[in-house]
Amino acid sequence: MMETSAAKTKQSSFQITGMTCAACANRIEKGLTKLDGVNTANVNFALEKANVTYDPAKVDVQNLEDTIKKLGYGTVTEVAQFNLEGMTCAACANKIEKGLSKLPGVTSATVNFAMETARVEYSAGEITVEDMQEKVKKLGYKALVKQENQNAGDHRVREIRGQKRKLLISAILSFPLLWTMVGHFSFTSWIYMPDFLMNPWVQLLLATPVQFYIGKQFYVGAYKALRNRSANMDVLIALGTSAAYFYSLYMTIDWYIAGDQMHHGPSLYYETSAVLITLVILGKLFEALAKGRTSEAIKSLMGLQAKTALVVRDGQELTIPVEDVIVGDVVLVRPGDKVPVDGQVLEGVSSVDESMLTGESLPVEKKAGDAVIGATINKNGVLRIKATKVGKETALAQIIKVVEEAQGSKAQIQRVADVISGIFVPIVVGIAIAAFLVWYFFITPGDFAHALEIAIAILVIACPCALGLATPTSIMAGSGRAAELGILFKGGEHLEQTHKINAIILDKTGTVTKGKPELTDVITQDNEADFLRLVGAAEKNSEHPLAEAIVAGIQARQIELPATESFEAIPGYGIKAVVEGRELLVGTRRLMEKYNVDAKAAYEPMSRLEEAGKTAMLVAIDNRYAGMVAVADTIKETSKAAVSRLKQMGIEVIMITGDNERTAKAIAAQVGIDHVRAEVLPEGKAEEVKKLQAQGKKVAMVGDGINDAPALATADIGMAIGTGTDVAMEAADVTLMRGDLSSIPDAIFMSRKTMANIKQNLFWALGYNTLGIPIAAIGLLAPWVAGAAMALSSVSVVLNALRLQRVKVRH
Repeated sequence: MMETSAAKTKQSSFQITGMTCAACANRIEKGLTKLDGVNTANVNFALEKANVTYDPAKVDVQNLEDTIKKLGYGTVTEVAQFNLEGMTCAACANKIEKGLSKLPGVTSATVNFAMETARVEYSAGEITVEDMQEKVKKLGYKALVKQENQNAGDHRVREIRGQKRKLLISAILSFPLLWTMVGHFSFTSWIYMPDFLMNPWVQLLLATPVQFYIGKQFYVGAYKALRNRSANMDVLIALGTSAAYFYSLYMTIDWYIAGDQMHHGPSLYYETSAVLITLVILGKLFEALAKGRTSEAIKSLMGLQAKTALVVRDGQELTIPVEDVIVGDVVLVRPGDKVPVDGQVLEGVSSVDESMLTGESLPVEKKAGDAVIGATINKNGVLRIKATKVGKETALAQIIKVVEEAQGSKAQIQRVADVISGIFVPIVVGIAIAAFLVWYFFITPGDFAHALEIAIAILVIACPCALGLATPTSIMAGSGRAAELGILFKGGEHLEQTHKINAIILDKTGTVTKGKPELTDVITQDNEADFLRLVGAAEKNSEHPLAEAIVAGIQARQIELPATESFEAIPGYGIKAVVEGRELLVGTRRLMEKYNVDAKAAYEPMSRLEEAGKTAMLVAIDNRYAGMVAVADTIKETSKAAVSRLKQMGIEVIMITGDNERTAKAIAAQVGIDHVRAEVLPEGKAEEVKKLQAQGKKVAMVGDGINDAPALATADIGMAIGTGTDVAMEAADVTLMRGDLSSIPDAIFMSRKTMANIKQNLFWALGYNTLGIPIAAIGLLAPWVAGAAMALSSVSVVLNALRLQRVKVRH
């Protein structure tokens, strides 16, 4: 369960069973929204999930579940089983049982003192296994998950297994009926046809279990829908197959009463109803299997997590499940092992492969004091880390949560599809009745059987399953693929809106540039190594960021720094130090003038460096000008290529910064940005966004997500450049985990691809119905062919959405 920032509202999610099409999802959504205290309700048909934001003072989880049940659907109750440690008597068991029972989302909790186990039934959207373990821990005990029960609650697997069994029974019973139908065609007269199969009673015997045992789910669904004064796919299937079955039953009885013992009996349509139900079950099975593949991204992210951790407790090394690691634990990570949790390096030096989370292909060097992210891979040295974030707080858990929420949210285009599917069924029933009457009274007067066949074909071909799946499957596949590329969309609506962006504002520091100054230029007439040795020794005493950049640059050249005999910082000027008996001055022109050092010859090259966006510092040794060093916040390697791609996509790129105009223009020129807004204060960035919006542009703001928060919130799409641990806590709509600009065109590209995929799906779904209904109405579509086509349409929509999982981006 997640509490929102408003504090008065909560958000819960429910896994729903019994939905058959988008009309069901629409009905549940409307039913929940009508409850007093419910702010928003989103029901995702493809994920079979409801996300509800509500006021807990007015409505609780039980009310929400009861409403879902009253509408004729179910919610999945998961079961967790634990081994308990630390109990000493029955009172301990009682204490744990009461504590677990009081947790929100827990339906029942049973603790067995003798077996030292606990069994908890709970709503997965309301509470997690980790929450229960935390509660037991607070009570003074320990709960370990029983491994064999971890997959016990996968209702989708059970559902697929059940559908396979039904399909097998239905296929075995329907095949002989299909055989009789094929035998009616003149071009199949050569096929052997056993006489007993043509007997109406044999056909009735075969068709009845299919109609009422296998087809029970359609009758139940249709009853629930009609009871709530709405109509869905089940209504169409139940109407169509019942019409064929009961008409055939009537003809069978009439044939028997009349005593007309014709060899082949009357014209019957048992095969129509049985084959239709078999095809629909087959389509639903394919659909469920394909839908399962749309959430592969979530499964692969979950699979990244380490299963165990090597912790040091009381001087001993213990291998424990990763769920049992607590904040503050010291964890050993050996070469080749996964980092189990987010933490900080205490000891050791190594390189860590962070590509699975940040997309950065090169390993990142780690030493004492550096942060490491759970699920990344330690390449060489042994690292001793202190756990800082565990369980739901880790970066990986936050990423999974963001992707799940994005896949469960609704894009605006989906709401349009939901409205269409909601009114579609009653219209189709009306068309089917009208077609029946026209055929029965005018085209083939008195031919009830043929008119009925036309009506059945219309009812079946018009099922809006594909329409309901068109949008959510694309959103799921698109947001999942984007997550694999290091792009986290916070919701389907943001994935949809991003494709409209035509102007992008880039913050300079940390976005276009690395955000960390580096030593870029060294100019001296003395020996460079000796010169840098003295400068580094003088600067290492300063806490100024530019001094730190100089020292880091010198040490990277493997130059050892001697001790400093004296040091003085001169605010606004620079520093004065004595190293190895020599007096050094490092700083501005004014510092040189103050100490009467003649450095005029250096002013011109100094100005050139400043025009290139660098900060230059003059150096005097023993009151004689000796050279200069320059420091700059260098641009990221990918910035220029990313800006070029954005321009090719027809997007206007603007850079915004608080720096002076000369530096800003120098940086912009290096990466190919034509429009620059310099000397803008953080609060002024939001105003710049508004100015572009006033020109009718759809604006994306890209920043580090902290001091750019007002601008990120104001923009149509806010993109936060972030790498790792505080990901998903940014105030942006999109988080770019890779930390470089190439993710921006990737995000827009994925949004465009996803929207194109949704439009293809909607075109196919609506076009299929629009074409199919008139073809069925003029009698060119047999009911069983309509059933096969209807099943194929749903599967094809999901398979088209799955193409998004293989999208390649260009770099």
